[in-house]
Amino acid sequence: MTKVVLISGSLRAASVNSAALRAVRRIIGRTRPAASVVSLPIGRLPFYNGDMEGTGTTPAVAAARALVAGADALVISTPCYNGGVPGVLKNALDWLSRPDGASPLTGRVAAVLSASPGGRGGIDAQPALFDLLDSCEAITVEHPPVAIRRAHQRLDAAGEMTEGEAVRALRELVDATFEAVAIMEEQRRSVCELHARVREERGPVRTVHGAVPPAPQRGAAAPSRASVTSSRS
Repeated sequence: MTKVVLISGSLRAASVNSAALRAVRRIIGRTRPAASVVSLPIGRLPFYNGDMEGTGTTPAVAAARALVAGADALVISTPCYNGGVPGVLKNALDWLSRPDGASPLTGRVAAVLSASPGGRGGIDAQPALFDLLDSCEAITVEHPPVAIRRAHQRLDAAGEMTEGEAVRALRELVDATFEAVAIMEEQRRSVCELHARVREERGPVRTVHGAVPPAPQRGAAAPSRASVTSSRS
């Protein structure tokens, strides 16, 4: 069962970004009823403080990390505040990028959209959000930008995003997200099968008359594991 976590970058009760994500939830419910969809309320997270990691994080941080770690994909909708990502969303990603070397964002599929009452649909915040997710080693969904302009005009009387053009754009993003999840699952399966074949070809480790490999001489260099890091300039 595919698990999807929705993250709204706005805390407003009548947020158009939250409305867009509720539409995403309905689309998934109709098109992929076996999938599980939950929302991550980032407003409950404290301000990031590295000192807290030494003494233990709060229950809200632990729950957020566990939720993301158990997800197959994230769908993040962001408003644009002064040309960038809201601080509350940046704060959430800072928490989720930790602990170093074990971030739940690493290798996680993430789709991005934005919504705004303005004429640009919040699209100016998207490059910064993609950069943040890249820095956290998430796998962002490649798709034409979904930036819902005049979003307040696309809501019905109940405050739900039901307007046709917006729903079509969201449905296409949902399709691309599930396709990305399927591709990642296939790649992981291929890697596992490759490892299994290699182990089978090598066969079991045998010893002769109980002999064991000699211990390395004192001062000999230990084998090293190469690490690969990526950076954006």
